[in-house]
Amino acid sequence: MNEYYDIEKNVNKLLSGKYTFFLDGKMQYEVHKRISKLYYNIFKPFNDSENVIFYITDIPKVSLLEIISNNPLRHQDIMGSFYNFGIDKEMFGDIVIDDGRYFIYVIDNIKDYLINTFNTIKNNKVYLKEIDINYLNNYQRKYSENTIIVSSERVDTIISRIIKTNRDVIKDKIKDKDIILNYEVLSNPSKILKKGDIFSIRKYGKYKYDGVIKSTKKDNLLVRYYKYL
Repeated sequence: MNEYYDIEKNVNKLLSGKYTFFLDGKMQYEVHKRISKLYYNIFKPFNDSENVIFYITDIPKVSLLEIISNNPLRHQDIMGSFYNFGIDKEMFGDIVIDDGRYFIYVIDNIKDYLINTFNTIKNNKVYLKEIDINYLNNYQRKYSENTIIVSSERVDTIISRIIKTNRDVIKDKIKDKDIILNYEVLSNPSKILKKGDIFSIRKYGKYKYDGVIKSTKKDNLLVRYYKYL
């Protein structure tokens, strides 16, 4: 019900000439399906942004905040702290970690509230400061490129090879909702991965599947994937 409400809310914003808040890949797809005949623009904070804003004419008002911390921070801890702080996911965009610095894009109207009140990430004292929205314009997301040999493109087969375990363990992770595929909790272990699919594994990280490179002599598949750094 909440997802349906969010889809309709964003569709209605566009139909009335307003802009959406940040949309993840799944929400982009759902909103686009309903407004495919409506001309709209896409605001991307940087070229490789995963979270974008749809708009008609008025350019969205977005701020870039730097998170200052004396201790190293992890992407998942930053995201979890914003969720726990009561910030809806549509109110903030990509979290960028670059050369030991931490950044987050937010809808402009919550900027001051966050700067004045947000001060902890997993027991680490932090503070936020606004910086030039164009600071990360040339940022390129960093990945490590990897290849593995698998018997098929089934998601459980590929993930079991990536984290070096067996498929029974993967089934348990699916049961525990530890695997997210294309922004949805994975429920089908036999699902076939497609080029461009994005998945995350709790405690292991986030990945992008790049597809089959070639078949081997033993009819296995050499596939490539990228791990987000």
